[in-house]
Amino acid sequence: MKLAAAAFSLVALATTTASAGRERVVIGSKAFPESWVLGEALTLLASSTGADTEHRVNLGGTEIVAQALRAGSIDAYPEYTGTLREVVLHAPKATRDELRSALAHDGLGITDSLGFDDSYALAVAPGVAERESLRTISDLARVASRAGLRGAFSQEFLGRADGWPGLRALYGIDLSDVRGVEHHLAFEALAAGRADVVDAYTTDPEIDRLSLRVLDDDRAFFPRYEAVVVYRLDLPARAPAAFAAMLRLVGRVDRRTMARGNAAVTTEGGSTRAAAAGLLRDALGAGVPDVDAVGPSMARVVSAALLRHLELVASSLAACVLVGVPLGILAARRRRLAALVLGAAGVLQTIPSLALLALLIPALGIGVVPAGVALFLYGLLPIVQGTCLGLSTIPAPLAESAEALGLPHAARLLRVELPLASPAILGGIRTSAVIAVGTATMAALVGAGGLGDPILQGIALRSTPLILAGAIPSALLALAAQGAFALLERAIVPLGLRLRTHVE
Repeated sequence: MKLAAAAFSLVALATTTASAGRERVVIGSKAFPESWVLGEALTLLASSTGADTEHRVNLGGTEIVAQALRAGSIDAYPEYTGTLREVVLHAPKATRDELRSALAHDGLGITDSLGFDDSYALAVAPGVAERESLRTISDLARVASRAGLRGAFSQEFLGRADGWPGLRALYGIDLSDVRGVEHHLAFEALAAGRADVVDAYTTDPEIDRLSLRVLDDDRAFFPRYEAVVVYRLDLPARAPAAFAAMLRLVGRVDRRTMARGNAAVTTEGGSTRAAAAGLLRDALGAGVPDVDAVGPSMARVVSAALLRHLELVASSLAACVLVGVPLGILAARRRRLAALVLGAAGVLQTIPSLALLALLIPALGIGVVPAGVALFLYGLLPIVQGTCLGLSTIPAPLAESAEALGLPHAARLLRVELPLASPAILGGIRTSAVIAVGTATMAALVGAGGLGDPILQGIALRSTPLILAGAIPSALLALAAQGAFALLERAIVPLGLRLRTHVE
């Protein structure tokens, strides 16, 4: 893993653009539009001071972006006090002073509120609200079972103590059907009549767009989710001018301003950068940096994502071959080692990709390095397995003939055994390449880019063209990899072995 991390660090260094003598600030944001807009607004303010800035967008969920902040991969990101209490610190009753103290223990600080509260709420379709006379969550609890109402909730809401489990227990709500869906897709289900109740944030623009009724939390279950900025405590000393500029946003963004910023991206189709500039104009008035409202073209977005995707796949596959083939040779030579090596590689493949990325962040940060290491670990098993299988199944007469010729071990391996095992080895490499092409889309969750970026943004924005812009090139790339290895097999594998493999 250390060798893989070192290799991918070289790629990361090659793409770093920090300028000596200038303040440098890296802002992170989670995988939803409001976080993008706030993150971009902070980036614009910091860059207005001449600082070298970078915005790492779409860093997965709370755990990933919080780990990135602790590891120093980012310097600040927009967050909510309720999420800090429930998810980051696991202290639901913590006061603001206790939050500051707990975060300071990890080398982190927290600003005062940006000016708005983005708490959870339950929203229902207008027709259902009128038909059942729903005004409060207690009203919902009274009629939910009788009316056969259905819920479509985000996975995070379903799993959090301050979400569905606690709400259902307090109010005694008994919905006929509860399904976990991506947050923005829940609103589409509501609009299409496939759900009656969704979890919402109070700044969701869909509330106004769909004329939803937000139910009053009459038993005060939901905690307040005040928007804040969490930052590394050394940031004010490292980048004082940029940090001071970012603080201009504190106390200046109200709920309507934030909702307009969200709508500019999610319903009007504008760029995140233009939406952030609009939010700054609404919140601060004068002194807002000029921003080009026209974002990059779709072709540029896809070409840049495709190039990064190819870099991730090619570098991880090269590392897999360099490590996997020798491991496969050792496994074929030593049976006890084979069980250990293949077992370890198999266990690595069973770890969910998102979990593996989260585990790598504390040691490797975010970006290309953890994504490349994850792809390397996932791609090892097919190559090790193919090499071991190919060498272990060489017909005994051929192996004995090579030995009888008196060839040295290295010559026997290179001239006889590896050529004979080449169909299985190439098959393993081909499988590893296809796995890498598909899994590399998850790299976007740790700021590594690739074709996962347009896919994740398309899901959040309910944009089919964006989703297809990432999914179609990824599928074509997998097919191209299959075709390239078929040609490589014709060039490398002896004709007799190809014929024997096809016959078998």
